[in-house]
Amino acid sequence: MSKLRFKVVDEAFNRKADHVEIPSERPEKYYGKQVFNRQKMFEYLPADTYQSLVTAIDNKEPLSREVADSVAEGMKRWAIDNGARHYTHWFQPLTESTAEKHDAFVEHDGKGGVVEKFTGKLLVQQEPDASSFPNGGIRNTFEARGYSAWDISSPAFIWGNTLCIPTVFISYTGESLDYKTPLLRALNSVDRAATAVAQYFDPEVKHVKSFLGWEQEYFLVDEALYSARPDLMLTGRTLMGHESAKNQQLEDHYFGAIPSRVEAFMLDLEIECHKLGIPVKTRHNEVAPNQFELAPIFEETNLANDHNLLLMKIMDEVARRHHFRVLLHEKPFAGINGSGKHNNWSLGTDKGVLLFAPGKTPKDNLQFITFMVNVMAAVHRHNGLLKASIASATNAHRLGANEAPPAIISIFTGSFLAGILNQIATSDTDELLDMSEKDGVSLNLSQIPELMIDNTDRNRTSPFAFTGNRFEFRAVGSSANCASAMIALNAAVAEQLDLFRKAVDARVAKGETLRHALLEELRSLIKQTEAIHFDGNGYSDEWKEEAKRRGLDCETSVPKIFDAYLSKSSVEMFKSTGVFTEVELEARNEVKWEMYTKKVQIEARVLGDLALNHIIPVATRYQSVLLDNVYKIKGLFPELKAAEIAGTDLLTIEKMSDHMRVIKTEVHRMVEARKSANRLESEREKAIAYHDNVVPCMEVIRYHIDKLELMVDDEIWPLPKYRELLFIR
Repeated sequence: MSKLRFKVVDEAFNRKADHVEIPSERPEKYYGKQVFNRQKMFEYLPADTYQSLVTAIDNKEPLSREVADSVAEGMKRWAIDNGARHYTHWFQPLTESTAEKHDAFVEHDGKGGVVEKFTGKLLVQQEPDASSFPNGGIRNTFEARGYSAWDISSPAFIWGNTLCIPTVFISYTGESLDYKTPLLRALNSVDRAATAVAQYFDPEVKHVKSFLGWEQEYFLVDEALYSARPDLMLTGRTLMGHESAKNQQLEDHYFGAIPSRVEAFMLDLEIECHKLGIPVKTRHNEVAPNQFELAPIFEETNLANDHNLLLMKIMDEVARRHHFRVLLHEKPFAGINGSGKHNNWSLGTDKGVLLFAPGKTPKDNLQFITFMVNVMAAVHRHNGLLKASIASATNAHRLGANEAPPAIISIFTGSFLAGILNQIATSDTDELLDMSEKDGVSLNLSQIPELMIDNTDRNRTSPFAFTGNRFEFRAVGSSANCASAMIALNAAVAEQLDLFRKAVDARVAKGETLRHALLEELRSLIKQTEAIHFDGNGYSDEWKEEAKRRGLDCETSVPKIFDAYLSKSSVEMFKSTGVFTEVELEARNEVKWEMYTKKVQIEARVLGDLALNHIIPVATRYQSVLLDNVYKIKGLFPELKAAEIAGTDLLTIEKMSDHMRVIKTEVHRMVEARKSANRLESEREKAIAYHDNVVPCMEVIRYHIDKLELMVDDEIWPLPKYRELLFIR
């Protein structure tokens, strides 16, 4: 194994950047080439079909079967013209990945041959096997029927030689079995609720859109080194490994020059993304060695989420072309930064107004404050649910460590905006506030500067921060489906805006002016949400104690964090917004607990195998070398001199024995803990048992293996080390 290690390390360090075929055209010439966007629709569809489809997309209306047949024919011709041979419904099951089943464009022609055919029925609806995907008990194994249905708001695209049609995925009995269905419901709900409130300020507003800009962090590892680490291959992270003497402490990687191999990969990735209409724009080195980030231009949330899921698939394929492997695990390496996927979220009207951006008039600024405060109220009421929406077995390793936000949801506003909110809460006048940069805070809100970015510093320890004209949900993990967080956030805000509108309307009905009613409700909400507002150091122990006193959710056990989905307030919120039924919520939690258990179970099995079949034999072999050396010294030197010379080796032998004894004991304890947990019938209790009894054993085993790594001769250590994994150029 050691020979393999040195061979792959040598290959990795000497590998050159692959040549990337750069299109001769500029990006605008090939951008969206593989997407059935409106330009392609206009070209391939009859004029009346095109107009019907565009109207249905813009107004969220269903398509008639006749229009669907016409769309299918045009979409098929476009796909075949661009090399596609198959089509698939591309959906998002509860695996947090995507799924697809390919069918060829062929049907019998009745004469012993085939014709290429694609109908509206095949475009609009298909029937994947619902029993083979996580469903939380909604479907029995023998009840296989489920349906995928076309989401017309997300354009079809060609990946490889396959036409991919974004779809929802539901059970035969109508429950959602995916992420897209509830996301669309949440977006519709926040559209309706936010539009009603926005009409206080502009009666001509017809729709409010939710926007998302994700920041995808990831690690790259040379594929040869990856293949020599069974833990990376099977779990996505290193289950053992002592930190390198040099890692990120010099802060020289962040925003540094991009290595040539990585830049070649990035360019190739960007070209593929642009062909698929993914508007990636920003790339840079992240804080940890071999860690990088890719970010796009903001898009409507549903489309942005589809693009992020597609990106993660593209990254993997492109990385393999460059002899890399992409690591999307939230914490693939201990002791250095983990990877997140910051979700920059905002709301905007169909009139082009961003609702979290101050404007030029008092009315604009009152609108800004209204939506700002209502988001704070929603996050305050559902802080436990928002934490549950980003919780997972993998993200648990990242939260609260190395610049990742803590596992307590709070909102950062910055001192400037905090002062404004405080002035509103304590003021007894209906005059608005002056937020001018020079004078600070005084009464008269008409002079809020258009840009507040310079008025607000960034707080990297805040999980939910206001950053000028949007909120940045920083707690989302790098491997996650963004829809999970976006469902909870948009639904919670929709509920809060509904409550706010009803309260304001009730005041107006009693004779209050709209302005007075709005400000009175805002004052009340600002006072109610004081607990969620925190601009300090989220890493401090003092904040953890303070958060408990404020009544915020401070639970750290992932299986117990999931309980927030089934709290009374969550169930009522999801039901009132039409996002989830109680049956769907219960089923999803069963899946979450089961998924947590399976991920920890796999890691425990891999760690046990590596510990007993790789590490212990190598450590024993080295210990034998030391023992042989001690015996030779004793035979060569006088007793006192021999004891002096061999003393260090004897001490090392003793320490190694202690470490190996603990490893063997803890592996046995871990196996027994797994067996005990597996006998539990409740998925929740099983997940809790894995968290409480299996994970601690894994941490102890890792500690002692990492100590052995420092003792065993480097020439025989079987696995590539951190210094080799993290510094490939």
